[in-house]
Amino acid sequence: MFPIYLDHHATTPCDPLVVDAMLPYFTEQFGNPSSPHFAGSRTADAVQLAREQVAQLVGAQPGEIIFTSGATEANNLALLGYARAARATSPRRRIVISAIEHKAISNPVKQLAREGFDIITLPVDAHGIVDLTAAAEAIDTNTLLVSVHAANGEVGTIQPIQQLSQLAHAAGALLHTDAAQAVGKIPLDVIAWGVDLLSLSGHKLYGPQGTGALVVRHPRRTQLQPLAWGGGQERGWRPGTLNVPGVVGLGAACARCAELLPGESARLTTLRDEFEATVLATVPTTYRNGHPLHRLPHNSSLTFPGLEADALLARLPTLALSTGSACDAGTIEPSATLLALGLSRDDARATVRIGVGRFNTTTELQLAASLLIRQVHTLSAVLGR
Repeated sequence: MFPIYLDHHATTPCDPLVVDAMLPYFTEQFGNPSSPHFAGSRTADAVQLAREQVAQLVGAQPGEIIFTSGATEANNLALLGYARAARATSPRRRIVISAIEHKAISNPVKQLAREGFDIITLPVDAHGIVDLTAAAEAIDTNTLLVSVHAANGEVGTIQPIQQLSQLAHAAGALLHTDAAQAVGKIPLDVIAWGVDLLSLSGHKLYGPQGTGALVVRHPRRTQLQPLAWGGGQERGWRPGTLNVPGVVGLGAACARCAELLPGESARLTTLRDEFEATVLATVPTTYRNGHPLHRLPHNSSLTFPGLEADALLARLPTLALSTGSACDAGTIEPSATLLALGLSRDDARATVRIGVGRFNTTTELQLAASLLIRQVHTLSAVLGR
């Protein structure tokens, strides 16, 4: 039964059906999809199928899918690529983001600030939802792009993307969303949401690591400056020979998510809620972060006041839990997301993130809750609390 993996925000295991779909493209179907002969045509067909599978999951058209190495590259291409391309034709210089974006958004935006763009950061409420009043004030006729993630990777809060896209479009701006944590977890439709650019990642939805995509609505009208130069692959926006096995795996993972999403979402919600109820009832000082209703079905963020989360996790070697984003692991500072929600620095350091996944069982979650509770009590006793 051990170890028990409960860190599905950081990465997910490849679904066995995804692996099966990928295997032939390592040895049997190995052609370059840009080649004109039969071997290239076969892999080109596989790439086209993957485009269709990714597009179907998010409500886009296959021609709107640009394959990348992951959501980080997709975010950089969306932010840097669009802003730099628009600089030559538009006087707009404002980029609007939220205070709790992933570093794959906040760091590219810092680079744009160095290049002369005006960066506005929107506050969030205690649940992590973007302040729409502040957004309405910030998004004006000088705004080029609004970028707010679809769902937060630490506390799970789902953002009001549709309302934000309406504000952006009313001002003549585009709306980008980093949907790496949301795609495959909740229903998502780029048309209904009014999204212009969307980033997603394969390894967050039971696909292979090192794969992802940028959805570019109306690609003929939206111009992007590439981050690298080479061949004409992916409309010239992402040159280089495609990672065909990875692309096939991403497509298969998206198809699998589309098939399983309704039932899987309900099952993970039940597992998560039962886990939380057990912990909250047994450790009454604990509290939950994020929106109680509008959050990812597999997410739980729990704060144990008076304890150090790192010390607690060190006592749980058979559980794969985390204190926040994997990209922030090893940092001294507490989570910027939790601080933005209003937690004290001590409470931010006392917070544990739990991410339930496709292959977790009820028994595993019960065991995990029991182990966590036991070590919370033990550590509290050691500290005299």
